[in-house]
Amino acid sequence: MKPTNMKNATFKNLFLALMVAITLLLTAASFAATPGISAGASGPVTFSLTAQDSYLNQPDGEAVYSWGYGCASGFSPTFLPAAIAPPPGGCPTMQVPGPTLIVTEGQVVTVTLLNGLPTAAGNTSILFPGFNVTTTCPAPTTPTPLAPQQGLLTCEAAPGGTVTYTFTASAPGTHAYYSGTQGDLQIEMGLYGAVIVLPTAGGPSSCNTTLTNLYGKTDYGTQNHVAGFPESDFRLAHAAYDHPKSCYDREYLFQWAEMDTRIHRQALAQVQARAGCTAGTMGCSLDVQTEPYHPAYFLINGRSMPDLMDPNYAGEYPHQPYNGNPHMHPGELTLIRTIGQGRWQHPFHEHANHVRILGRDGNLVLSPTNPATSLAGILMFNTDTTPGEAFDGIFYFSGRGLNWDAYGHHPGSSTGDTLATLSCTPDANGYNTGTTTALNYYEWCQDHNKPVQVNPFGDVAAGGPATLPDPNVFTNGQWYGGTPYFGPDASLRAAMPGCSPGTASNGTGTTAAPYPNCTTLNPANTQANPANERGWAFMWHSHNEREITTNNVFPGGMLMMMLVDSREFAIDEGL
Repeated sequence: MKPTNMKNATFKNLFLALMVAITLLLTAASFAATPGISAGASGPVTFSLTAQDSYLNQPDGEAVYSWGYGCASGFSPTFLPAAIAPPPGGCPTMQVPGPTLIVTEGQVVTVTLLNGLPTAAGNTSILFPGFNVTTTCPAPTTPTPLAPQQGLLTCEAAPGGTVTYTFTASAPGTHAYYSGTQGDLQIEMGLYGAVIVLPTAGGPSSCNTTLTNLYGKTDYGTQNHVAGFPESDFRLAHAAYDHPKSCYDREYLFQWAEMDTRIHRQALAQVQARAGCTAGTMGCSLDVQTEPYHPAYFLINGRSMPDLMDPNYAGEYPHQPYNGNPHMHPGELTLIRTIGQGRWQHPFHEHANHVRILGRDGNLVLSPTNPATSLAGILMFNTDTTPGEAFDGIFYFSGRGLNWDAYGHHPGSSTGDTLATLSCTPDANGYNTGTTTALNYYEWCQDHNKPVQVNPFGDVAAGGPATLPDPNVFTNGQWYGGTPYFGPDASLRAAMPGCSPGTASNGTGTTAAPYPNCTTLNPANTQANPANERGWAFMWHSHNEREITTNNVFPGGMLMMMLVDSREFAIDEGL
C-alpha cells in the first residue's frame, strides 16, 4: 500500500507562478547551504551506508516509491556545517540524494555499504568516479550468499550483504557517487549522492593574501561585519581548491535528476509480487523496462519547486533532507557545486549574472601562462549539468552597472534618518570597500544615489525608471514585501522601538523629525515577514521549459530563487 503522503495533496496552482518572488518574501526563512556528514577532519575516515527503499513526497501530493542511500544502523556521523542543526533522529537510513560525504584532501576514505534493498532488487554497489578505488571483492570462487560479488563495473553487495570500498581523496572539489549496478534502473530509483573533498590549503590563510580573487575581492567570509547583524559561517572551507583565487563567501550544492514514475511503479509492483523470494533463484529478480523514458518529475536535491524552498531537514520530507534556496549579500562570491545525476543534460540558468567555472570533476581550470596566480574557467550564461559530471563555479552579484542605486541611499533625506546619509568612496576597482561595517559595503559607487523610483515614499530620491503602485491598492492592502533596496532602513521602519504606523515618533522616543517608518505603509510586514528575509529575488531554473513543471503543471520542477539580501539582514542558513 502506498503510504499516506505527509503533504496536503492540493497542488500549488498557477497563481504561485505569478507570486513566486513575493511568496519568498512572505514565508518563513529557509536558506540553503551544503549540508552533509563527516567522519573526521583528519586521518582515515569510515562511512557506514545502507541502500534501502521508501517513498519521496512530491508537490502534487504524490509519494513515489524510490531507493536511496542512507546511514547504516549504529553509524553516527558528524553533521556539517556545524552551524546547521542535524535532523531529528540523526542521519536517515534512506534519503535522496544520498548523504553528502565531506572529506579532506589526502584522507583515506572507507565506505561500507549494506544492501538493505528488497531481495528482488538484487545486488547493489557504489561507484566513485575519479578516485582509485579498492574493494573487498574475493577471488571468483563459489560465493557464500552474503559475500560481495564482482559485478560488471565494481564489487557489489548481495541482498542483505555488505561490500567495502577504499580510496584516497586525491582531488579537491565536488564529485558524484552513484550505483554501479544496473544504472539505468538503480540511479533512476535514487541511488546517487555527492562527495565533497575540501582542499588542504583551503584554510583562512589562503584567502587573506595580497592576491585578489576573480573579481578583485580580497575580503572573504559570511560573518556579516555590520554591527548588530552578526552571521555564522556556513562554509565547509575557505577555498574550493588549493588556489587562492578559488576563495569564496558562501556555497551551495545542487544535484539535478529526473524521475519517470512509470519505472518506479513497475519496480514497486514487481517487488511486491516477489516478496519472500530467495536471492539468485529463478524469478527472483526485477524485469523493469527503463525505455522509453518519459520523466514527469524534475528534481534538484531530491525535491521539486516549491518544496525545495523549504528548510533543510524539514519534517515533511523525511527522505529528502536537502533543499535548494540560495541567498547572498551583494559583493559576495557564491560557490555553486553542481552535479548532473540523471540521464538528461539540464541547462541551468542563473539569472542576474554569468557563472565563472572553476573546475570540473575536481580538475581546476588553470591559466596555461600563469597557473600559480590565474584561473582560466569560462563564463557561462547557462551552466551545463551533464549526466555524471560535476562542476564548481563562482556566482557574483553587486548591482554594478544597473544604472540605479540598488541600495536606495538618499543623502538629502530630511527625516533625521542617519542611515540614509551613507557615502560611497570607490576603491581602485570602483567599489565602496573602505569600511567593512558600512551597510553599503561593496556598493558600485558609479550608481550611488541614482534613484530607482519615479514617485517614491520614505527616504528614497525621486526620478528613477520604476513606478511603484500606490501602496493602498496593493493586493495585501498596506503591506508589501519590504525590500531593503527602497532605502537602507526600509524594512526596519515598523520594527523600531516606540514606533507604529500613523504615529509621529522617530523610533527613539522623541517626536522631532518624524521617522520614515511612521507612515500608513508598513514595509516590514511584521505579520508575515521574518525580519531576515527581504531582497531581490532572481529565478534560477532549467532553460528547458518542460523541466520547470511538475507532472506538466507549471510552476514546479527545476526552479529556485536566488535572494540577494541587503547587509542589514543576517542570513541564517541554519533555518
